[in-house]
Amino acid sequence: MTIDEATIHELCTNVVFERGQTYREEGRIRQLDRFGKTVTARVQGTELYETRVHLDSDEFDPHCTCPYSGPGECKHVVAVLLAVADEMPDDESKRIDDLLADISTENLRTFVSEELTRDPEMRERFLAEFGDEPTVTPGEYRQEVDRLFDQHTQEYPVVTGAIDFSHLTDLAERYRENDNYEQAAAVYRGLSEGIAEHMNIVDGAYDHYSQTFQSALDGYVECISTADLNEATVEEHAEYLETRVDEAVDYLARRYEKALDDLESGE
Repeated sequence: MTIDEATIHELCTNVVFERGQTYREEGRIRQLDRFGKTVTARVQGTELYETRVHLDSDEFDPHCTCPYSGPGECKHVVAVLLAVADEMPDDESKRIDDLLADISTENLRTFVSEELTRDPEMRERFLAEFGDEPTVTPGEYRQEVDRLFDQHTQEYPVVTGAIDFSHLTDLAERYRENDNYEQAAAVYRGLSEGIAEHMNIVDGAYDHYSQTFQSALDGYVECISTADLNEATVEEHAEYLETRVDEAVDYLARRYEKALDDLESGE
């Protein structure tokens, strides 16, 4: 896909495009890297946001950890694309490929083992890709969501910014790509439930949490519907949704009720 100002402008509003230009000119892009057709960046806004674009995807398939909810893409994505259009970053993939070709299996195994030991998120992604059937429960993913909210309320009792849940959503997608729909459902369930239980302390970036909750809930139902589950197991999931209808606040209870209807109708 062509990367020029006209193409980038089509992805966002006029105001966002101008703000993206300003961010680019102010040097707010703190890091910009390319690996093959994927560009990752860190852009300084209210916080330091992680941004990713795919150069060979329709409309670049952008992702940003900021709370912007549209229309169009955010100013951080625009700033990154403008930077890429101005000067394409060097591709690091060939360098890595050359190194991999020269590294012994033993040294590579040692490095991977050490990295997996110190990085739990990487370890779970590794297991999602190569491991046996995992048994991480929705409750354990819910605990991760709780921990993230606790981190953001250490100074103030409310959450005013957008928490980045992308490591959980990316993990769920990895499980789905490997046809492990039950484990993907566990991730989505833990994420949606965790957000629902903390919505009472959200005082900013509401759309970010509302959309993430809905996306996770939809993913949960889709995975349960797709997985090869017996009738009793599906009924257990339906009973869980019924419980959430009774326990969640009104506006979320309606979403749980819709999810229950979708599950029972097989949509």
